[in-house]
Amino acid sequence: MKKTYLFILYLSISSVFAQNYLSKTNSIAEAEMKTAVQQLNIEVNPNTANYNITYHRLEFTVNPAVKFITGKVFTTYTALSNMTTVTFDFANQLTASSVKLGATNLAFVENTNNELIITLPATQTTGTSATVEINYSGIPPANGFDSFVQTTHNGSPIIWTLSEPFGARDWWPCKQDLNDKIDAIDVYVTAPSQYVSVSNGIETEAPVINGANKTTHFHHGYPIPAYLIAIAVTNYQIYNQTAGTAPNTFPIVNYIYPENYASSVVDLDQTLEIMNLFETLFEPYPFRNEKYGHAQFSWGGGMEHTTVSFMYNFDRQLIAHEMGHQWFGDKVTCGTWKDIWLNEGFATYLAALVVENLDGVDAFVTEKAGMIDYITSSPAGNVYLTDAQATNVNRIFDSRLSYNKGAMVLEMLRFKLGDALFFQGVRNYLSNANYAYKYAVTTDFKTQMETVYGQSLTEFFNDWIYNQGYPTYAITAQNWGVGQAKFVINQTQSDFSVSYFEMPVPVRIFGAGGQQADLVLNNTSNGQILITNVPFPITSVEFDPQRRLIAAASSTVTLGNQNFDLDSAVSIYPNPSSDEVHIQIPGTLTLEKVIVYNNLGQKVLENSTLDFSINSLSTGVHYVNIKTTNGTYHKKFIKK
Repeated sequence: MKKTYLFILYLSISSVFAQNYLSKTNSIAEAEMKTAVQQLNIEVNPNTANYNITYHRLEFTVNPAVKFITGKVFTTYTALSNMTTVTFDFANQLTASSVKLGATNLAFVENTNNELIITLPATQTTGTSATVEINYSGIPPANGFDSFVQTTHNGSPIIWTLSEPFGARDWWPCKQDLNDKIDAIDVYVTAPSQYVSVSNGIETEAPVINGANKTTHFHHGYPIPAYLIAIAVTNYQIYNQTAGTAPNTFPIVNYIYPENYASSVVDLDQTLEIMNLFETLFEPYPFRNEKYGHAQFSWGGGMEHTTVSFMYNFDRQLIAHEMGHQWFGDKVTCGTWKDIWLNEGFATYLAALVVENLDGVDAFVTEKAGMIDYITSSPAGNVYLTDAQATNVNRIFDSRLSYNKGAMVLEMLRFKLGDALFFQGVRNYLSNANYAYKYAVTTDFKTQMETVYGQSLTEFFNDWIYNQGYPTYAITAQNWGVGQAKFVINQTQSDFSVSYFEMPVPVRIFGAGGQQADLVLNNTSNGQILITNVPFPITSVEFDPQRRLIAAASSTVTLGNQNFDLDSAVSIYPNPSSDEVHIQIPGTLTLEKVIVYNNLGQKVLENSTLDFSINSLSTGVHYVNIKTTNGTYHKKFIKK
């Protein structure tokens, strides 16, 4: 039912906005949403919070023709407080046969709350480590997570896993909350010898054949959360590539269905240029000491398992999205599901950067236009989730907000900071020791960007991340003397949570001789008047031609009266005012003196600058003589 609804929605969106980009992004979001269908019933498990896992040795025996798993899991952990028991997340449908600490058999209980509770032989004190061995087997539950799937492709059996966000416990005893990363894992997959097994990391030795079975060993030496550990087994055909620049190269290993091999190889050749782009923009691939790669599986969309993304096919956007997650989601992982945009918004934006850098500016503008139209198809919607929203799977993996709005917020942040500061801030975020191969939340990312910007970004994050909606701009432009133009900016908001969206506003001006120039208007308030230098008289104006802003399509720039009156070009604002006024004069004039008189004709203030305080003046009407090199202009203002 959920899948059908999403598909209808996504066709409707595609037909309205005619954007192939949206179709693909929604497909990715739908796949990730479906895996999480029961998150609503699960919360953080406080019973697993008293220890830190440092190592797993995972031994799995499977047959892709049968939905069943036999496992032996060795877990090394460190106590964070004194412990008499240790609890693991473990599906009710699985059965543990024994638990050991070295050669000692331990008592254990499987409760009805998807937990395995092990009684330790003595109190384990804070800071000490131990390794427990759990032997288990069973049929992993079909509970909507699609966490352990047995199916076929072209008549051949396959088993694959996908644990985001809470499905790891469905097929092995683990700690699956976003508060711990395992320092390293070894994965041993035993399956009938005619099949090829896949997992995280690299094969450190040749597979070992024992009778009819084959055991394949993978080692992953980087910190990893439980939901990113995965296996897949079927009759894969392997296609190898090499990424990086000699001597710093690393393998890309692709596991492909034989029936798709020829076409997949062609599609996968895009991988290298995408990898090169991301390494150039951000930093070297975070797991380059091991591998990157792809494994085909049977669910539409993809999943960013560390070092090996599972995919239905090898569309360029899907390759880019899942590869982008290796930095944003796998190296630095969102610290709560409320911060999911740090994973999905970044991955969506990186896929758009591929369009910008490989297809050109025009294609990038079209890409962003599709995102903006989708975002503004509804008036509300916050990027950072509330506590209640973080229990709603549809909301967590919302394509419009977590994916597209998250991506466009990054584009706006890039526009506000400029390319150099934006990319440096993102690189700092990725390399910061507090987040690298660990977890990060939205405030962590904000801090890194503020550090490079040198200014607060609280207003920006409040408007675009924490609160809701978007602006509709109504801008008027007027030629304002030789070499100048006057812009008046007004704005309405689609949602009451934001009083005003403060952003630089890009416009493109055109002249009678075919000239064009791009201007940026630093808009901070409604009704704001900005007089700026222009290289030619304006004949028309275009709003945000490169689609840098989330704004309603109905936003406009209107060119006003072309007749220029020098007297009207001299103005005083804000008017009325209570504390300060500013005098605006064309660039062709030079200010000599400002004299202010009260309504009795008495001189009450004299000044030689365009900005001055009126705090000392009484309330009421005041008259101003503005003396310039071109004569004196008479104005009045009201002191509130």
